[in-house]
Amino acid sequence: MQYDTISFETGEGIATITLDRPDVMNAMNQQMRAEITDAVRSAAESARVIVLTGNGKAFCSGQDLGDGGSIDAPDLERILRDEYEPMVRAIVNSPVPVIAAVNGPAAGAGANLALAADVVIATESSYFLQAFSRIGLIPDAGGTYALPRAIGLPKALGAALFAEKISARDAERLGMIWEAVPDAEFEAHWKARAAHLAKGPTEAYRATKEAMMASLGNDFETQLGLEAKLQGRCGQTRDFKEGVVAFLEKRPAVYEGR
Repeated sequence: MQYDTISFETGEGIATITLDRPDVMNAMNQQMRAEITDAVRSAAESARVIVLTGNGKAFCSGQDLGDGGSIDAPDLERILRDEYEPMVRAIVNSPVPVIAAVNGPAAGAGANLALAADVVIATESSYFLQAFSRIGLIPDAGGTYALPRAIGLPKALGAALFAEKISARDAERLGMIWEAVPDAEFEAHWKARAAHLAKGPTEAYRATKEAMMASLGNDFETQLGLEAKLQGRCGQTRDFKEGVVAFLEKRPAVYEGR
C-alpha cells in the first residue's frame, strides 16, 4: 500500500510508523486511519517491535475536524466502527510490542491512539488531553477503556469532564504512561528501548501481552490457569532454552525471535 499520510520504515526488527501531517499537528483523517491500520498489521507480520511516533511538533492532535464533512451532522458511529476501531484493535492485538513515542501534544483521539500502545514514552514537554467534552463528545478510540484502567475511575472522569492538559510528567506519575524523558534525550532513548525489545524473546512478549490483557476480565482461578498454559508454551521455545543456557554461561542471551 502506498502511504501518503504516514511514513513506514523497517530495520533491525523495528517497524517505525510516523504520522506525517505536521502542518495540521498530525490530525487524523480517514486516509491516515486506514494507513495506520494497514501499516500496523503489516509490521506485526514481520517486525519484532512497532513504534508509533509523529513528525513535527505534535504526536497527534486527534480527529481532523475538516475531514469529509465531519462537522455537519457526521455519522460518528460509522466512523468509529469502520475506521477507528480497526486501527485501535490492530495496535492492541498486535502480537509484538507496540511503543508510542510521543514527541509532542497528544489530544483527543491522538491521546487514545497513544494509550492503545503497550508502552508510552513521552517527551517532558508533551501533554495528553481528553479534549472531547470541549466539542460535546465523549472520549473515543478506546479511551473510555484504557484511561480508567490506567489511572482509575476518579482521575479518568476528571480528565474527561474537565478536558484539562495532563503533562507528561504527571501522566508518568499517575501511571498513564511508562515514562517521560527530557526532550533532548527523547529520540535516542526510545530508539534504545525499541532496540531492546527487538532483541528480546518475542514469543514471551506475545504471551505476556495475552496474559495481561486477559487478566482485566478474568477471575483469579481463570488467570492462574491461563498463566500455566502460556508458561508451558513458552517453556517449549528455543528462546527459553537459550535464556537458561545464557544465564548459566553468564553471557547475554541471543534470541532468534520469529
